Amino acid sequence: MHKYLQLLSELESKIESRQWTDGNKLPSIRILADRYGCSQSTVIRALNELERRHVIYSVPKSGYYVVKGALASPKEGTGVIDFATSAPDRSVFPYLDFQHCINKAIDTYSGDLFVYGTPQGLDTLIQVVQKQFADYQVFASPKQIFITSGVQQALAVLAGMPFPNRKSKVVLEQPGYHLLIEYLETHNIPVVGVGRTAKGLDLEELERIFRGGDVKFFYAMPRFHSPLGTSYTKREKLAIIELAEKYDVFVVEDDHMADFEQDSKADPLFAYDRSARVIYLKSYSKILLPGLRVGVAVVPDQLVDVFQRYKRLLDIDTSMLSQAALEIYIKSGMFERHRHKIRASYARRSNVLAASIKHHFGPLSDISAICDASQPMIHTHVALDRSISVPRVISLLKKKGVVIEPIDKHYLTAYPKENLLKINVSNTKDEDIDQGICRLAETVKKLANTKRRSAARDQ
Repeated sequence: MHKYLQLLSELESKIESRQWTDGNKLPSIRILADRYGCSQSTVIRALNELERRHVIYSVPKSGYYVVKGALASPKEGTGVIDFATSAPDRSVFPYLDFQHCINKAIDTYSGDLFVYGTPQGLDTLIQVVQKQFADYQVFASPKQIFITSGVQQALAVLAGMPFPNRKSKVVLEQPGYHLLIEYLETHNIPVVGVGRTAKGLDLEELERIFRGGDVKFFYAMPRFHSPLGTSYTKREKLAIIELAEKYDVFVVEDDHMADFEQDSKADPLFAYDRSARVIYLKSYSKILLPGLRVGVAVVPDQLVDVFQRYKRLLDIDTSMLSQAALEIYIKSGMFERHRHKIRASYARRSNVLAASIKHHFGPLSDISAICDASQPMIHTHVALDRSISVPRVISLLKKKGVVIEPIDKHYLTAYPKENLLKINVSNTKDEDIDQGICRLAETVKKLANTKRRSAARDQ
């Protein structure tokens, strides 16, 4: 099976990278078998799978050819440069690998699929997660680990359940996670925002809020904040932990981008916690499938019982099939191979994005401020002068074939909004990134010049 999957990945990679382009004839079965050191039956099996997925087609007595548009990303060929979509890149997702894991999960856990599981999650997956999380410097006992229906469910449980500090208010970074903002405001849960910019978190403001009292927990994205793209420094992490201890506040750490970290010394907040105040959340949506709906919550001992009780009231258990497939995917080593592949792909795009922004927006320093993150990420932001209308920029760019999403939903309704452009390239081809940023910079410059001329006429 390993040789077959390896060969299939190699063939897909050549088609994805356009080494074999539309209509190209593939090497013969014999040549492929010799080249990759496998049997001809293995080659035939891989080719049959690619043909079944309409990536290639066969011509009797001639050979196999690449189908036009094979393995193209959703936006390819549309002329649209997508800076809005934040879902994982389809073109690097190993469909066959994960399909194999789902099929094996059905066979292995056929009995479990016909009964309800437990609110905590599949025992064998919890053991696998416990071992994997040690690589993230998150050390926890099995009883502290809960498998949830995405991080969103974990946040809903935490927002609704009582905490030992008997407080009720939630504090969020601004800008912050839009779905949590919507949830809290919809359910009328007391919430306060604290400012965060490319320069970091406003620690003085955070302390003032903590000192004011009634803060249940502070929700933060220390690593690769969405939508800013920045990460906390070690100094900021230690300061947050110190403030949480001082004012009896819990910290909910959303580490949804942990798999893309390049710096081995960049530890999560959880690693600095000595008073069991950090609740660690991890999602598999950004590296695998958003539809998988599997998240993990690591909960301090003092919260375990109440978290389990409240989670059980939301649903009896997280999808057993998704849990079982993820367990097999991680244990087989497929997850680690996929992580290396997608991390390399995203790192390349992140570097192109950072270089493009610096090149095109550098000369516009009088009307914009660019994010200079210590480690570039696939999502980032550009701060514009207040005189420039972000909705106008987005509207003009749409006419030029560049799609950008407004940032307003990342702010609490009553919180003052910064004039930011949100940029994401997880579904943007490398060669389109610079072109899109160039169009963006030209649009911003044109609007600024128009404003200046208008102001000069009014004087």
